[in-house]
Amino acid sequence: MTQKAIKGQVIANHLAENTVEDYQLVDWEFLDEDIMAIEESNCETSNWKMHFDGVVNQNGSGVGVVLVSPKGEHFPFEVKLDFSYTNNITEYEACILGLQVAGDMNIRDLEVCGDSSLIIFQIKGKWKTKDMKLLHYY
Repeated sequence: MTQKAIKGQVIANHLAENTVEDYQLVDWEFLDEDIMAIEESNCETSNWKMHFDGVVNQNGSGVGVVLVSPKGEHFPFEVKLDFSYTNNITEYEACILGLQVAGDMNIRDLEVCGDSSLIIFQIKGKWKTKDMKLLHYY
C-alpha cells in the first residue's frame, strides 16, 4: 500500500469515528449576489485601479477582474474559460480582460495590480518572455 493511500484511509477512519451529531447544512444563498458596485465615500486615489487574477483547477479555468473607480466603487467581472491552460496563461487572460473592459469604459488612467510576478515583470520589461505560448499574450 502506498503512503498516500494509508494517509487517505487514516483521514476516512478519523471522520467516520468522529461524526458530528448536530450537523446542519450551510445556507449558500448570499443576499448580495446581484450587487455589481460598492461605493466607498472616502477614497483618496485620483485614478482607477484594476485587480486581476486567473485560476486553474480540476473544475476548469477562470479569470476575475475588479475595477475600482476613483470614488471607490467596485466593478467585478469574471469569466469561465473554455480551455484549460497553465496558470500563467490564465493570469494573462485575466489581465487582458481587465484592460479590454477598462478600454470599453474609456478609462485612461489605470493602475494595474496582480499577484503574478511573471506577468508583472514581463510587462514592465524586467523579465524576458521565453515561453513560446506566452509570446502571443505578451
